[in-house]
Amino acid sequence: MVPWLSRELAFPSVESALIEPDGLLAAGGDLSSARLVLGYSQGIFPWFSPGEPILWWSPSERMVLFPAELRITRSLAKTLRNHPYEIRVDTAFREVMKACAAPRDGQPGTWIGPGMVDAYCHLHELGLAHSFETWQQGVLVGGLYGVALGRMFYGESMFSRVSNASKLAFVHMSRHLQRCGFAMIDCQMYTSHLASLGARRIPRHEFLATLKELVGLSAPEGMWSYRYSNESP
Repeated sequence: MVPWLSRELAFPSVESALIEPDGLLAAGGDLSSARLVLGYSQGIFPWFSPGEPILWWSPSERMVLFPAELRITRSLAKTLRNHPYEIRVDTAFREVMKACAAPRDGQPGTWIGPGMVDAYCHLHELGLAHSFETWQQGVLVGGLYGVALGRMFYGESMFSRVSNASKLAFVHMSRHLQRCGFAMIDCQMYTSHLASLGARRIPRHEFLATLKELVGLSAPEGMWSYRYSNESP
């Protein structure tokens, strides 16, 4: 049986998460900022489809990127050097979320419903959720968003409207977070796309130990004002 969350602001121990489906911990509750922050601080995240109850997860293995292990192919390095683009942070958070929520080829729907958008936009207003955005000639063409607690970043979703746009945002995010002392980025679930960028699986206990250390640290002031331009003036 999956525990059903009450109004009490609490989660079951992550050690009680199901083996199948891997990591399902609880259902119900709400997407209040307080509950989201509590969940992320304990290595728990929401993931559910519209029409389902809110489902909370803590998989036995976690896909993470240690920024020092970021992998950049020769072709991506060439794009980073020569392609005209601009990277901005937190200038179009809701737009990034809506773009991530848009239907994709081969997928019948999205897990980022209106309630999720509103909940994370509220986290953004509190300074806890952030977007890294790729722009070309003033047009938003790709990006990603996630949650930051202390010096821990939890990546949520990314999108591209032109080739490599999300990868450009991902690389700049990883490098910037590393400079700011963020030693681990949560990528949640395995994908070949993330693996190609250097992310790998680690066991839950290792993830939680590192998470506990990083969440307790303070992030540098002003770090979310990051900008970069590779476009001609």
